[in-house]
Amino acid sequence: MCSPPQDSLLQQYASADRKDTHSHAEPSKAICTHLNLNLKADFKSKRLSGFASYDIIHDNASEIILDVKSLDISKVEVDGEEVKHSIQGNDPIKGSALHIPLKQTSKQVKIHYSTNSGAEAVQWLDPIQTADKKYPFLFTQGQAILTRSWIPCQDSPGIRISYDAEVQVPKDLMAVMSASNTTVKSTDGLYKFQMKQAIPPYLIALAIGDLAFGKVGARTGVYAEPSLLEKSVYEFGEMEKMLELAEDLYGPYLWDRYDVIVLPPSFPFGGMENPRLTFATPTIIAGDRSLTSLIAHELAHSWSGNLVTNATWDDFWLNEGFTVYFENRIMEALYGKEYAEMLSLLGHQDLMHEVKDLGTHSHDTHLKLNLSGRNPDDGMTDIAYEKGAHFLRMIESKVGREAFDQFLNTYFSENKFKSMSTTEFEVYLAKNLLDEKGMDINIKEWIYGAGIPENCPVSTSDKFQNVERAYGLFAESGILPEEKITDEWTTHEWLHFIRNINKDEESKLFAVLDTKYNFTHSGNSEIAAAWYEKAIHNGYYKEITAEIESFLINVGRRKFLTPLYRALKEEGDIKTARDIYEKARQNYHSVSTQTMDALLLD
Repeated sequence: MCSPPQDSLLQQYASADRKDTHSHAEPSKAICTHLNLNLKADFKSKRLSGFASYDIIHDNASEIILDVKSLDISKVEVDGEEVKHSIQGNDPIKGSALHIPLKQTSKQVKIHYSTNSGAEAVQWLDPIQTADKKYPFLFTQGQAILTRSWIPCQDSPGIRISYDAEVQVPKDLMAVMSASNTTVKSTDGLYKFQMKQAIPPYLIALAIGDLAFGKVGARTGVYAEPSLLEKSVYEFGEMEKMLELAEDLYGPYLWDRYDVIVLPPSFPFGGMENPRLTFATPTIIAGDRSLTSLIAHELAHSWSGNLVTNATWDDFWLNEGFTVYFENRIMEALYGKEYAEMLSLLGHQDLMHEVKDLGTHSHDTHLKLNLSGRNPDDGMTDIAYEKGAHFLRMIESKVGREAFDQFLNTYFSENKFKSMSTTEFEVYLAKNLLDEKGMDINIKEWIYGAGIPENCPVSTSDKFQNVERAYGLFAESGILPEEKITDEWTTHEWLHFIRNINKDEESKLFAVLDTKYNFTHSGNSEIAAAWYEKAIHNGYYKEITAEIESFLINVGRRKFLTPLYRALKEEGDIKTARDIYEKARQNYHSVSTQTMDALLLD
């Protein structure tokens, strides 16, 4: 892969459109290009210690600035000589700026450091918090701006670096990263990694635990704790096919391998698209491959997000809107149009709910955000995901699928291993698609306007209409749909059924449904969470509080935690919410505790 000229690499960061308000770095003056990371994991002290060495380029800059947060820095070197560095500021969101002096000839900086208890990206788990309960576990979560809490770096999505690493771990454990990985345990606990493709720092990821590997396809496989491996390999058995279908849609996969690691349940997201190695929650293991659209989503990020990345977190929709659209196309190719339409309709329901929750005139319902002074996590809503995807579907409906697919293929190919701002995308879209078609559509309204534009496309689904009729008959007359009908329902149909339940329904109707379908004890986390939320709003939760408490203690996925705790709060039972949270908080990653603290404790 060819590197761009030094001058152009620096100059691209000079525009105001690319100013990242969530980073202290000044990449237009000096920038890191390659990281050599060397760390030792000490599970007793719960510290990562070692050094981060960077190759740098600069235009006669007097210093280079890195982002750090709660790191213990012992020494800094420039080209092998120790220098006097300074750490300035202590922003509660952005952390601090590490200033390192440079000479005109400076080419490398090296930071000796260790993490501490303030490392928000890192979660250290005791054996009891893992599936097999034999060994401790560690994983990192860098998105959006948490990598700086375990690696000093220029922590902006618009900056890309390649990296190699050596990580020393206890000999009974295996280390894996978002890089080239071994599939067997090392005899001495030393693991070496290489990520030759340049990636933004938020995609640098590390996991350490008692792991085993299972092959799925020629380029795909799964890492998991031994007791989860067989069921994980089965659950993700269609990954290789997904990868092939994705390539058929939008061009070659440029990351060599696509593997997944199943993490302990405290992982705060459904999945994280770390290149070569998606980090995934165990809550998607349902036993019937019904929740693997999440894998399609993370795989799609290998193009939208990892290959072409949002320049700042204000442009987050460029990562997620594209990925939801791409995910849906993969699922359509794999399971058919009706299946994809159900996914799209569930997404539209999520979008409608999000807009109502945020307010139809809220600036937070814009695709292009202004998150200056705020945590970029505030922008990780269904606006970026679903409004972004619906925007792309709208464009597809106007220009035709064939033309839109051709545009996306060119977009990914011409902008690979680069970042993209919203303004730049507007220009690119006009030049390469809309102008060619002679179209003038309401792009500005979609990107910079609040709420949902009138020309938002809405899918239709015969299967969902059948679900609505079945629920309507039950609500009116108490007649449950026949088993020969419900036996054929997918997870999506069950979710639609539960979402149709009126929260004002009498509790006895909830009891009838629970007796018949056992929603309370569902092994499908999506169904269970949707049911619990409805039950809380209805008051039926008082019959199943123990089950809800167990779910909230054992699952750390923020997607499930937020609506359930919020429902308890909205129904006037903040005491139950806080009592459960007090027991559960130690099991959550900082990404989740930050949100729950604000919801329940402020």
